[in-house]
Amino acid sequence: MNLEIITPDKKLFEGQVKSAVFPGSEGSFGVLNNHSAMIATLKKGTIEVVDENNSAQSFAVKGGVVEVFKNKVIVLAE
Repeated sequence: MNLEIITPDKKLFEGQVKSAVFPGSEGSFGVLNNHSAMIATLKKGTIEVVDENNSAQSFAVKGGVVEVFKNKVIVLAE
């Protein structure tokens, strides 16, 4: 699935990933390929990403919104 993490200043990440775990405002949640469509708010925390080479990366966020739709995940983060 394609993931984009965008802040008001710059694009933190764009690429294909196997999985992502987000700090949801109602609790953390994971997204895998073919996940159902959803929109959720994020709280302060860390987004954990595993790319197609099984390399893990993390991105600190202060909050934001994530949209999942047809294997495209867009994060608008603070």
